[in-house]
Amino acid sequence: MDEQTGQQQTGPRHRRRVVIAGAGMAGVQTAVALREQGFTGPVTLIGAEPHQPYDRPPLSKAVLLGKAEDSAFDIDFEALDVTLRLGLDVSALRADDHELDTPDGPVPYDVLIVATGAEPLVLPGSEGVPGVHLLRTLDDAARLRPVLERQHDVVVVGAGWIGAEFATAARAAGCAVTVVEAADRPLAGALPAEVAAPMAGWYAESGAALLTGARVARIEPGRVVLADGRTLPADAVVVGIGARPATGWLAGSGIELGPDRSVTADASLRTSLPDVYAVGDCASFPSARYGERLLVHHWDNALQGPRTVAAAITAAEGEERPPVYDPVPYFWSEQFGRFVQYAGHHTGADALVWRGDPAEPSWAVCWLRDGVLVAVLAVGRPRDLAQGRKLVESGAELNPDRVADPSVPLKSATL
Repeated sequence: MDEQTGQQQTGPRHRRRVVIAGAGMAGVQTAVALREQGFTGPVTLIGAEPHQPYDRPPLSKAVLLGKAEDSAFDIDFEALDVTLRLGLDVSALRADDHELDTPDGPVPYDVLIVATGAEPLVLPGSEGVPGVHLLRTLDDAARLRPVLERQHDVVVVGAGWIGAEFATAARAAGCAVTVVEAADRPLAGALPAEVAAPMAGWYAESGAALLTGARVARIEPGRVVLADGRTLPADAVVVGIGARPATGWLAGSGIELGPDRSVTADASLRTSLPDVYAVGDCASFPSARYGERLLVHHWDNALQGPRTVAAAITAAEGEERPPVYDPVPYFWSEQFGRFVQYAGHHTGADALVWRGDPAEPSWAVCWLRDGVLVAVLAVGRPRDLAQGRKLVESGAELNPDRVADPSVPLKSATL
């Protein structure tokens, strides 16, 4: 406070209290980025889980297979002067009071970052049924490890990214695996039919059964009953049917949410409420690059967005121009012995160009809009991904005929 006016001071030297709700990748990296960018005020990181903050991708790989006990971030929070409050649920936001409600009482803030991530969708009717699992948290992975160790019969509901990764791990552990997918192909919500169709064969190659066009009627102890009457033996059932922003706790706060329940952040990841930002899986942002609002549920978004949030906070204190967040979305998946990478956003593309034969171990797909590369999917072709990502960032126009020749480097296919 200013001693003469009694007003709160602003400016880079004022020690405003920053509270980060969510201790996943987005929350942790926001705390790190604030310190890296010179913010000196108090920073508190609140996490619902009791564990040291950890990275999630290894949960479906090394942690699940028992090759690692956890995936805690190698960060010295004490040295960063970041206060951790773990095992603490945030239940409400009272913006007028600049406070969060928690079981331990209210937590005041001057600046709030919403980084509560996403929560997995639950299969209706499966709640409380023994042997039904989700795979989102470290505790989820710990509960599933004995399933793999005992080589149980496993049914996976959902042939998306997480379903494929879990099926891969379960087959590696020697489990009998059946994957049930309501759509007519894997990754139906993520990729066009012609691109996802070749991936269906990966399941059989690994020894997993893939049932498409199959809906689950109910789950009973020891079995899954499909809508057509078929029954599948299941010592364990893993549900991977998607996730949605974990924003239920913001009800009544006045913060603007989209139809998908994401916090509708602006181009600098500021929300509709003053002094409140949002980042990671829980936040959507307007993309000038793609001309639409994007909600990106992937690791790289949770890594990149915090830098923008930290810069926006420090810019606000210094009355500088806020930064703009408009990344080229990127993610990867390791499944069935393949390394799958994707960069960009293909909705709105008017041309799809194959690079290589999808029956082979490595191939790629490029999406163009008016000749400009907007997205690339690479299977076992990391160079295509690396070059393609840079070309998407630069808005490069490509020669489709040269793109279609897998022997031509993508960077050499520009006009």
